[in-house]
Amino acid sequence: MSHPGEWTRYWRSPNRPVEAMHAHFRRHSYHRHSHETYSFGVTDTGAQAFTCRGGSHTSAAGMVMAFNPDDPHDGRAADDLGFTYRMIHLGPTLVADVLADADGRPAGLPLFGEPVVPDQVLARRLRLLHGALVGDPDGPADGADALGGDELLEATVRALVRRHATGPRRSPTRLNRLAARGIAERTRAALDDAGCADLAPDDLAVAAGCSRYAVYRAFRAVYGLAPSDYQRQLRLRAARRLLARGHSPAGVAAEVGFADQAHLTRWFVRCFGVTPGAYRAAVRG
Repeated sequence: MSHPGEWTRYWRSPNRPVEAMHAHFRRHSYHRHSHETYSFGVTDTGAQAFTCRGGSHTSAAGMVMAFNPDDPHDGRAADDLGFTYRMIHLGPTLVADVLADADGRPAGLPLFGEPVVPDQVLARRLRLLHGALVGDPDGPADGADALGGDELLEATVRALVRRHATGPRRSPTRLNRLAARGIAERTRAALDDAGCADLAPDDLAVAAGCSRYAVYRAFRAVYGLAPSDYQRQLRLRAARRLLARGHSPAGVAAEVGFADQAHLTRWFVRCFGVTPGAYRAAVRG
């Protein structure tokens, strides 16, 4: 039963073990429970108190929470002001896939020793990932970029493990340089062939002959940017060509794969320092 002023928003992936929650509570108290997933969260405002692994903990605004699968815990507001927080639940199989080597060898599951850690960098990453998952229009994936959101998930999980886990039991082997270049080149060829068309993460994995997470690591290592960034550059270059021919910004946005004119304008200004309309006017004289 919810109390006045409290709210909860929940999202669940239709095809992967990923769920996300955003909530504000003042009087609600969680009974002791556990999840079958890894659960990572960040407290936005206020503070929440809970018991876990035999100890009492408090997560204040800006702090990160990390629960292993089957970690029993409860939860409640630490004071009368309540708290707002975000949680992301990831299935162990997905985490294992993220940490696997390029050839698919399992790396072992990580274990997080502390349920609460002060880490502003990870707090920001988790907020960005949460926004990308639930389709926040101001998020890094602009609410419609599955590839960018998947890359962010991979990078966030690896950062969590690198900074705060005591595992995995066997660390993932660094990609062999030759293997990484082959993966990156096959990925780039697939992106070039697709042009402005959407490519799902699994499409790139098939083209490269490895897991989607190995694709992201290899592409960044070889080309210095993520596949979604490269795909966006292809779309922006196509947009420039069409604008130079006199096409309208709204029509160009639809043709090259941006969500709308505002989406195109936002990225055009970020990358070229000028709006699409101003660019068209300048090159057309």
